[in-house]
Amino acid sequence: MIVIAIILIVGLTLLVKGADLFVGGGSGLALRHSISPALIGSTIIAFGTSLPELVVSTNAAATGNTGIALGNVLGSNIANIALILALCTLIRPDMIAASETSRSALTRHTVMMLVATAAFALLAMRGTLDALTGAVLLVLFVIILALMLRESREGEDVDIKSHGWADILYIGLGLAAVIIGAQLVVNGAVTLAEAFGIPAFVIGLSIVAVGTSLPELATSLVAAVRNEGAISIGNILGSNIFNLLLVLGISLLLAPVTVGSVLDIVAVVLFTVAILPLLFARPGIVRAWSIVLLLGYAAYIAWIFSTAPVV
Repeated sequence: MIVIAIILIVGLTLLVKGADLFVGGGSGLALRHSISPALIGSTIIAFGTSLPELVVSTNAAATGNTGIALGNVLGSNIANIALILALCTLIRPDMIAASETSRSALTRHTVMMLVATAAFALLAMRGTLDALTGAVLLVLFVIILALMLRESREGEDVDIKSHGWADILYIGLGLAAVIIGAQLVVNGAVTLAEAFGIPAFVIGLSIVAVGTSLPELATSLVAAVRNEGAISIGNILGSNIFNLLLVLGISLLLAPVTVGSVLDIVAVVLFTVAILPLLFARPGIVRAWSIVLLLGYAAYIAWIFSTAPVV
């Protein structure tokens, strides 16, 4: 148990420091090339923080553990909104009010995330997610990514400092630290769960999903604390798009997945739509809604544990 505790501490330390380097490099790169921080958050940083989901889900699909692949994606997207973004907006409920440029860019990215979620939900109603579904998701991903990259390069009046070419080094080092830290935390948490007899099914939907979302948690919280809300929110929006379309799309090309319960699909849709008040309501309402989402997420996790089969 002492070794596991040390692994968790080291992993969390790498997550926090890596996220700090990652956000600093990403925001500096945005300033240096006059790119909107919202776009940087929704693309480069979102892809980087979605790598753990990509690794976990594709490995699970390749080894026949398709339920883990799907559960990881859905659980991560729910955690991104109801846990991570809710915590960020609880700390800084006025993040979205930084500028009209950030607001318009994040509005477009929110619509793209809603479209991606709707497309997934419609395809999931077939009961089976197969290679054809994966191909459709990947095509939609390419279209959305192209739309993001076509956005105009606009400067932002935010407190961002460029470090020159060192920004790329910061992004690389930060990304490596975040991924390694996330893996250490996930391994430690899974070992603890197994030691206490928690079912593997529950581990996949809760601990693994939250664990692979730790890079988003660390990166978005650091960005929120540093008053770089466009990067924080853009990271969440982009990560959810990457998870549903790229990560799941590649996983489905490796192996088909049978949708176990429509309730899981309904949950991810409801939590995704629940992001709207966080982005467009007044700060007072945003803070209250953040608390509601956190409580809702706690209830969702409790429901998963209560309905899980006993091992």
